[in-house]
Amino acid sequence: MGATLRALRALVLLLGFYLLSLILLAALVGVDIAAFRWGHGPAVAKLGFVTVLLAIPVVRGMFMLRTPKGEAGPGIDVTEADEPRLWALVREVAAAAGTRAPDRIRLTGEVNAAVSEDPRLLGLLPGPRRLYLGVPLLTGLTQAQLRAVLAHEYGHFTGGDTRLSALVVRGRVQLGRVIEQFHERADGKVAAERAKQERASAKRVAKGKKAKKVDASGSGVSYRMMAAIYDQYAKLYLRASLSTARGQEFAADQVAARIAGRDAMAATLREIPVLSASHDFYLDSYATLGLGARMLPPRGEFFGGFGKLLAARAQELEGLRGQLPQEPASPYDSHPPIAERVRRIEALPADGRADEATGPALAVLTDPARTLAALEDAVLTDEVLGYGRAAGWPELLDASMASGLSSAQTPLHRALAARTGQPATLAALLEVVDAGGLWQLAEQLPLSAEAKAARGRAFREFARPVLHRSLRTMVLAEFSARSLLTWDFSWSGPAAVRLPGEAPATGADGRNPEEALEAALDAALADHPDTTALRALLPPAPQPA
Repeated sequence: MGATLRALRALVLLLGFYLLSLILLAALVGVDIAAFRWGHGPAVAKLGFVTVLLAIPVVRGMFMLRTPKGEAGPGIDVTEADEPRLWALVREVAAAAGTRAPDRIRLTGEVNAAVSEDPRLLGLLPGPRRLYLGVPLLTGLTQAQLRAVLAHEYGHFTGGDTRLSALVVRGRVQLGRVIEQFHERADGKVAAERAKQERASAKRVAKGKKAKKVDASGSGVSYRMMAAIYDQYAKLYLRASLSTARGQEFAADQVAARIAGRDAMAATLREIPVLSASHDFYLDSYATLGLGARMLPPRGEFFGGFGKLLAARAQELEGLRGQLPQEPASPYDSHPPIAERVRRIEALPADGRADEATGPALAVLTDPARTLAALEDAVLTDEVLGYGRAAGWPELLDASMASGLSSAQTPLHRALAARTGQPATLAALLEVVDAGGLWQLAEQLPLSAEAKAARGRAFREFARPVLHRSLRTMVLAEFSARSLLTWDFSWSGPAAVRLPGEAPATGADGRNPEEALEAALDAALADHPDTTALRALLPPAPQPA
């Protein structure tokens, strides 16, 4: 579909919103006229009041005069003086694509790249252009793949996609605004009715009567009905506009393959889902590891550590590149399935450009370490930036695990506190076990219905895994509180705990500390519990001065 037809479709979809709104307003006016002819009185006046309230969100949505500007999002703008090599590459690829280069470049903390344009007269006249480039994306791509990314984004410029987006975005925002207003008004009616019923119920209780069940589900129905009508048109609008968007993605891929090479574009499409999933994992498991302890990685490492993870898990990630998504993320995803995009690119004839620009894309930045540090200041909140900085990743892990263990609340903690009425400590638990109360305590654990119905040995088998996990945590917390635990940090796998005395290969009895701990836990949780071995592993309690 050419740019003219796509512009016409976008305009028709936008006009459809106004037509739907006019029809609904006419229907509301018709209801008022019919009610007025039918009779007069409080009921007719109330109906007129309701129709006016229903018309207000419709009219507000119709008279949104300006297309909202998209938020730039957190990041850092870089000038040509800041990043001359990056700007040179950006302009070079723009010239190859036959389009005007962006006026601004913004580096972000996401695995993503995007372009935008602020056209005038609903896309009829061009406007300023911006390029958004994620630094984590640069961390994982080669320079040839970065060229492919830039060429793909410029394909949206050459196809007129960014200029037409003004029409599409306007319709989406207007629909969203009307739907949101109807839902807000419906929620307000529900809240008011619920408060009214709760007050009436409280009065009944004060008079010694039984409270009535609060049910406000019938409130706001008219608002929700109006929202449902717009919801249906919004689905049609999104499906129609996004089917066009998917075609635009295919066209932009072809532009990228022509400029950067077939193999570079195909490799880029395979790489981006892997980088996206890896970055999510990195943020959850590494970058934010110390937030509970109010501690950050070393300066610049919040984003900089991502490259170390990719290098350490290169073999693991290689297998993911062949597992391409076969379906779009949702029916309203503007991008076609990655697998289909790769198939189309790899079906192109070979162009002999497989070995071009294999260096890391991050090298196009003048000073990557400085950029990574500046990006932290731009993306992280002021509160988080006020946290302390660990000397290194192992120290960050130690601090995080110590903080987590000190505040751990396992099911066994809660059951013990409920039984004793005192803070749950390992010493208190061992006293309960020695007194023969372990299995009575286990009955207070959050077990399955099948486990709770079991008796005797069957119940103990159900409860033992929960007890084991919780007891192990309590023992590790005790070690940690005495500064006896250390953790082995790893980019290639999970962190491993190093128990006290683990430096030698084996203990005095021929078992390493991990085996000794497991044996002691098993003995404490046996059918006839014995805490002797566990107590022997624990450090002696500090004596008062």
